Amino acid sequence: MKRCLVCDTLYPASDSACPACRWQPPLENGLPAYAPALSAESPGFRASHFAELAALEAGNFWFEARNRLIVWALRRYASDFSSFLEVGCGTGYVLSALATAFPLACVTGSEIFSTGLSFAASRLPGAGFMQMDARDIPFSGEFDAIGMFDVLEHIEEDETVLRSAHTALRPGGHLLLTVPQHQWLWSATDDYACHVRRYAVHDLHAKVRAAGFAIVRSTSFVSVLLPFMMLSRLSRRSGEAEATGAELSVAPWLNRLFGAALAAESRMIRAGVDFPAGGSRFLIAKKT
Repeated sequence: MKRCLVCDTLYPASDSACPACRWQPPLENGLPAYAPALSAESPGFRASHFAELAALEAGNFWFEARNRLIVWALRRYASDFSSFLEVGCGTGYVLSALATAFPLACVTGSEIFSTGLSFAASRLPGAGFMQMDARDIPFSGEFDAIGMFDVLEHIEEDETVLRSAHTALRPGGHLLLTVPQHQWLWSATDDYACHVRRYAVHDLHAKVRAAGFAIVRSTSFVSVLLPFMMLSRLSRRSGEAEATGAELSVAPWLNRLFGAALAAESRMIRAGVDFPAGGSRFLIAKKT
């Protein structure tokens, strides 16, 4: 069901306007805009980063490893899902992988920035897209699964986002999250990326449970590369700015080496190993 952002009425997702107050989202570039005042610029991210990400993602060791984990987790923990919403879909790199892996599922992407949606829509013209604020998802009980992949750390009101996702999920629906981990890894990379925080596992778990979820699986990843990540961050001068993907832009031979290391790590995670420390945290939770 859709949820009217004006009067809170629930109505069929196929309807364009609220039957109670007749409100409907305006269109921006042909897509519904549920938070148009934030579509050009918003705290927590810079729209200019999308072009940098689009040039970096395909073939990159980190983005490919994350996609593999997401696809595996959906097959393992939510194999019967038929509808999926990605909150903060960025350039559509994750969503395109999901559309390929699950061709029968209805996949939808949302982004607060219209700029990001233009990249995503060109990558995946068959999917549904919308501009919206993650703190106020305009649905209730609509999706089997919702994903937020390196999104939550950009938003001050992360607990509000988690509650909004809980509302938008169907009973028993699954939430998949990836977030950067360990505040002691904070560097200029986080500043440039507009991160609000890096998570401690106990803090993330507490917030997810408080939003009404039961945690199904939680593990660190990018664990085998943590020493390299620490060295990379310690070698930079304090406050030194860099492009969004500079830390992930490595020589081709190193990209292959890191990719092989993360592929091995992924096999261990699939076998049931939960890593206590790593550059990122991957969490699957179920709506209770």
